[in-house]
Amino acid sequence: MAEDTRIIDVYMVAAGQFHDIDFARRELLSLLAEHDNVRCTVAADYHDLDAIHASDFLVTYTCNLVPSEQEQRSLRDYVASGKRWFALHGTNSILEFLEDGVNAPETAPMLMETLGTQFIAHPPIQPFRVRVADPGHELVQGIDEFETDDELYLCRIHGNLHVLLDTRYSGEAPGFLESEWYDDEPRPVYYLHRVGDGEVLYLNLGHCRGHYDMRPLMDYYPNVERGSWERPEYYELLRRGIRYCAAGCC
Repeated sequence: MAEDTRIIDVYMVAAGQFHDIDFARRELLSLLAEHDNVRCTVAADYHDLDAIHASDFLVTYTCNLVPSEQEQRSLRDYVASGKRWFALHGTNSILEFLEDGVNAPETAPMLMETLGTQFIAHPPIQPFRVRVADPGHELVQGIDEFETDDELYLCRIHGNLHVLLDTRYSGEAPGFLESEWYDDEPRPVYYLHRVGDGEVLYLNLGHCRGHYDMRPLMDYYPNVERGSWERPEYYELLRRGIRYCAAGCC
């Protein structure tokens, strides 16, 4: 097979609160660097819309980073034009810290309708099983059910998702305003969401936090948390996601 000499331009947004963004950014750049023909631009926001639209695909690892309405519209149009957006972990989060708990205000509906979900709450970090919902799909084929120690996302669903991985949870999410989750519905973990001619690939695993990532809420966080970053299955999912998005550039 002839060597693929196409240059693939990736735009990565890695920024936000309460997570070790430096760690996630470094790991993602290492995975992208496994492809000699990938060139990556890294940003801390969505402001450079021209550069985003010029890229072949978008990768985001954020928390509580909300694009403006203009940026939301542009991101939707980017995907709808036929591009792919590999969204990770807290990309779908909006957090508001109130006296009675953490609120997830639904103030960016266009963004969430593009992503396909909005984070609302999670139970305390603890091990849970991740199930393969579509074992025949190339993104998860051959990956077995696995256990991970991560934030289990409880989300509001927007649109028709093609779920690749899911999990089950019924119970409380202490500390969040919407704390009761007893419906025991499958919780999407990894999915595709079609938007126009393109699609969002969303993997909500990947929590990570270091000692200094909870400012201004606290100066020093006692634990270092790496979540699914300690699981080989997670890196395999990331690698496949990158390959999938790169293949969509043809």
